Amino acid sequence: MVDETLLEAGEKMDKSVEALKNEFANIRTGRANPSLFANLNADYYGAPTPLQQLASFQTPEARTILITPYDKSALGAIEKAIRDSDLGANPANDGNVVRVVMPEMTEERRREYVKMASHKAEDGRVAVRNTRRHAKTAIDKLVKDGEIGEDDGTRAEKELDALTKKHTDQIDALLKVKEAELTEV
Repeated sequence: MVDETLLEAGEKMDKSVEALKNEFANIRTGRANPSLFANLNADYYGAPTPLQQLASFQTPEARTILITPYDKSALGAIEKAIRDSDLGANPANDGNVVRVVMPEMTEERRREYVKMASHKAEDGRVAVRNTRRHAKTAIDKLVKDGEIGEDDGTRAEKELDALTKKHTDQIDALLKVKEAELTEV
């Protein structure tokens, strides 16, 4: 019973770290990256459709992305979705592809992104700690109900603390890498 609780907690913590990785991928660095467009939807025949389903992405240069729609009628919708987003990019439509040149990042913008990354990392840490709290409550209940002994409960709590520390350390390492990436000129 304790092993199941610890396994479940570990899986939830892994998911929290994975979600943070995805959040970090969406924070813009100086380089153009197709993952910047992962959360954008275009109005395609009246339905909001993710850009990844409407077009292919290429990065011929460090700050340029070429978006080639599978259906040419979606060009205008893709261009509008990018223009209306918070990416700060101005897309150019040449009739076949949408060319997006990402603007140079200013020092102020870099600091904003570092701050945003720190907030997302703290959200990840909170999610890991919440998972720990739920698992600890479950372990305490098992001890209280007499299903496991106090020694087993203490051992499980130590394992849970080690699991929590491992995942928060992963989050800290991810944040450090992202901060270095963002501050690199």
